[in-house]
Amino acid sequence: MSSIAVIDAFQAAQPSLVDIFQTIDGQSCPYRYNFHLHTCCSDGQLPPEALMEQATMLKLEGLAITDHHSIEGYQAAAQWLQHQPVDQVLPHLWIGVEITARLAQTEVHVLAYGFEAETPALQPYLQGHRVEGELGQAESVINAIHRSGGLAVLAHPVRYRKSPEDLTVAAVALGIDGLETYYCYKSNDPWRPSPVQTRLVQQLAEQYDLLQTCGTDTHGLDIQQRR
Repeated sequence: MSSIAVIDAFQAAQPSLVDIFQTIDGQSCPYRYNFHLHTCCSDGQLPPEALMEQATMLKLEGLAITDHHSIEGYQAAAQWLQHQPVDQVLPHLWIGVEITARLAQTEVHVLAYGFEAETPALQPYLQGHRVEGELGQAESVINAIHRSGGLAVLAHPVRYRKSPEDLTVAAVALGIDGLETYYCYKSNDPWRPSPVQTRLVQQLAEQYDLLQTCGTDTHGLDIQQRR
């Protein structure tokens, strides 16, 4: 089966991401869901197959690989799932990508989920590198994600030079769908959402009626850690 056919098959079989995001809370990650993971297909260390082996061993219910400007890791993970025994309990895998963009004169990262990978509008953002100029503006990025049928989420809102309040207002004006609420801003072991930042982002998400997501932002060898 081709990688495109694998993607189509998985997309058709997926539960609604909106429904899943509406259930996410502080206990969801990293033991039930993880929507921010990197592989060696961008700046992570884990091969996609090894990442999926960990996710299966940990009995995750669902995850998304969100490599920077690439879905190669997702494609490899989808192929891996296709070759597992039919009676094995496996996590749901959603398509994802992390896109660098300019929002309110600030460099931010936008996470895209559940999109149609072959949509022409999204192609500039899936070539393995950041996009400059007008296409690199958050408005263009969010529009492209929506035109591909996906959801746009502002990653780790408290990590940027501009305040999360200002960035959220700007992102809402452009149609952002959600915020990455549950995120570890320090290298804690075990991984856990940073309480002060989490409360702030929760309040912003509730104020603007946004979806809330969670993820470890793993770049290392353990998907339950950031590094």
